[in-house]
Amino acid sequence: MPSEASNPNSSRFVGTIVLRVAEIFLKGANRKVFVKQFSKNARRLIADTGAELEVMYLRFLVHYPEGKKELVLDRLQRLFGLHSMSPAILVEKDIESIATEAMRQAKELPAGSSFKVKTNRRDKQFPLGSMEVSMEVGGRIHTELGLPVEMRKPDYEVQIEIGDTRSFVYTQTIAGPGGLPVATAGRVGLLLSGGIDSPVAGWAAMRRGCVLSAIYFHSFPYTGDKSKEKVLELAKHLAAYQTKLRVHVVHFTEVQKQLREHGPGDLAVLLYRRMMMRTANKIAQAHHMKALVTGENLGQVASQTLENIGVIQDASEMPILRPLITYDKLDIIAKAQEIGTYETSILPYDDCCSLFVPKHPATKARIADLVRAEEGLDVDALAQGLANDAEEIVIKA
Repeated sequence: MPSEASNPNSSRFVGTIVLRVAEIFLKGANRKVFVKQFSKNARRLIADTGAELEVMYLRFLVHYPEGKKELVLDRLQRLFGLHSMSPAILVEKDIESIATEAMRQAKELPAGSSFKVKTNRRDKQFPLGSMEVSMEVGGRIHTELGLPVEMRKPDYEVQIEIGDTRSFVYTQTIAGPGGLPVATAGRVGLLLSGGIDSPVAGWAAMRRGCVLSAIYFHSFPYTGDKSKEKVLELAKHLAAYQTKLRVHVVHFTEVQKQLREHGPGDLAVLLYRRMMMRTANKIAQAHHMKALVTGENLGQVASQTLENIGVIQDASEMPILRPLITYDKLDIIAKAQEIGTYETSILPYDDCCSLFVPKHPATKARIADLVRAEEGLDVDALAQGLANDAEEIVIKA
């Protein structure tokens, strides 16, 4: 029979989810830092579900109460650093208990499904080796249930883990988001536009351990309140991965008009973007961010040629991370759909850089041309003013 007798407060729980990490265990002396943050993030995500996290060597277990399995699985899909997870049943550490539970789970597989048994025996004192356990349990399932054995590409794997303090059996493995735990790589500022690309870029930065803040350039009345609401809704999607997310709303209209009137029309978008970078730098420095993140994608629009990307980069004092730089648009759309931002992103509201766009924007601009176009403007003072006047909104998950 399934047993959780060795688990404190076991009467509260009806099942367990085994969590696996991959990249974290490639770390060296600082592995403990990543494990600690992963555990902290996991506990935060399941805090209101009644579930509890148990930390083991090379494994994490989430014990959940009645009726909470699907909710807990859904929350854990937001846990960066998680390679995969499996709903499992804890069993006593003897071959009869293991085989009985494996048989019970095998009975729930579709009729005629092929299977194999895979055993991971970390407790080397267990009397049977991994192969012996697999052969014993697999033989019983095949004989008593008539399911065909397939070692290369089975329909299902019955997996057994025999640990030092916990042993469990499961047949389902669910992919996690991967990456590294949020808050292990520092704080970054995402230039969040409201389109499809930038939320995906922000998600990708969090997946590499970054804590995200957002910087949104709002050109009211040309971009109305609906555009701002759209961006805040996207920020809410992203905040679900890290408790809360600060959005810095930069009121860009008047400076954008000055830039449009001051420089050549074909350089307008690049002038906007350079000012956005300067302003984002000011905000980032004031809030201890280490880099900026954009959704730029090479060749997607006129401002994203190699030449123009270089011109934009020139206006930034800090690194600009571009997680999507080589992605196809269809890849970005697919990821936006997967993480739940796509439907919001395609709502028909403009962002500031879609305004006052010339018919024939420059595609191979030179830094000297932009510097010349900015002559007569105190661009640093303008950027500082925009940063000082930015509205700060805290979005909670």
